[in-house]
Amino acid sequence: MIRPNLAWRSVAVLSAAVLALSACGDDADKPSTGATTGGAAPGDGVLKIGTILPQTGSLAFLGPPEFAGVDVAIKEINANGGVLGKPVTIQHMDSGDTSTDIATQSVNKLLTDKTDVIIGAASSSVSLSVIDKITGAGVVQISPANTSTALTTYNDKGLYFRTAPPDTLQGRVLGDLIVQDGNATTGMLVLNDSYGTGLAENAKAEIESGGGKVAVSVTYDPKAADFSADVAKIKAANPDAIAIIGFDETKKIVPKLIEAGLKTKKWYFVDGNIADYSKDFAPGTLKGYKGTQPGAATKDDFKKRALEINKDLKDWNYAVESYDATILAALAALEAGSDNPAEIAKHLITVSKGGEKCTDFKSCADLIKQKKDIDYDGLSGPISFNDAGDPAEATIGVYTYDENNKLTSDVKYQNGKI
Repeated sequence: MIRPNLAWRSVAVLSAAVLALSACGDDADKPSTGATTGGAAPGDGVLKIGTILPQTGSLAFLGPPEFAGVDVAIKEINANGGVLGKPVTIQHMDSGDTSTDIATQSVNKLLTDKTDVIIGAASSSVSLSVIDKITGAGVVQISPANTSTALTTYNDKGLYFRTAPPDTLQGRVLGDLIVQDGNATTGMLVLNDSYGTGLAENAKAEIESGGGKVAVSVTYDPKAADFSADVAKIKAANPDAIAIIGFDETKKIVPKLIEAGLKTKKWYFVDGNIADYSKDFAPGTLKGYKGTQPGAATKDDFKKRALEINKDLKDWNYAVESYDATILAALAALEAGSDNPAEIAKHLITVSKGGEKCTDFKSCADLIKQKKDIDYDGLSGPISFNDAGDPAEATIGVYTYDENNKLTSDVKYQNGKI
């Protein structure tokens, strides 16, 4: 008998203080959270934030909302006095994807320019390719979108944080959704990287604990010229549901699923490929299909501010996580009384939990100036960083596609802890 498992626990939203790449470390490697501004090591007096977010590659559709989220935060911070009495500077760079070496080149440029905090990458695999270079240089990395569980225990010298929850949470929500929808068997098409395989493993565990079965899990090469053979394996298993865990190559996979006669199955997308496909597929192609995306509802006020920066925004994936990462970095530097990355890292956890609650840069900054301990609750959630630099709790949205292959406004949000 199929039974829904409603006991999934959410991951905490990890907003990091400095816009940086992501990589979580062991507890023993995390700096003490009890640092005080009196002992802060000096920096150069200017908080320099850099980004390595996708302008090109398989996750390029995530770039615009993430860059906008950072820029909204920078504008707000500098309109309210900046940090340490000076404007925060921002330098945007491309992360590309794992098929290129763009991220390494971008990181080299940011390190040469003495950047204090790097925000990015969006791809967990890209972050894993540059995290040693960033943290090895003593720079803070904060990712707004990394979800691979491999980053939770990574030896990051206490310098990696993320404002998106690990996929232990999204996997539970996705698996529970598939079972609750009455699917006895599931076929999975899984991107072959740390993100894809990790999310698939977590979803499979939830499906099976709920009484369902993963009939087949096909791991594919995202750079493949054709996905017919992969889809054929799904068709042979004849599952009730199909979970597509991937990135932009989904645009090539969907036509193959239709050609194989699998349109009648229930399809499920994830944060790596849940997007506006109105210009990619014929009307009705995705109608009724569902997907999961970490993050709380994007408020209208934030959308208005983001659209003032980029009027062409149509997706909001990880925009508020990018905003929160930037705000947290600034607040940590402000509380530390220094733009020294080591000091910022020490204060990222303390500004995210345990003090007087505040929800925007100005109110939080005012409390810090009064020597009060703060607890920043951001647009993406409460963002209480744990010792691994992960959010202690978070929100996952369950979305549905309409006739025009766009996501409807009827979103069901689920909150939880790790």
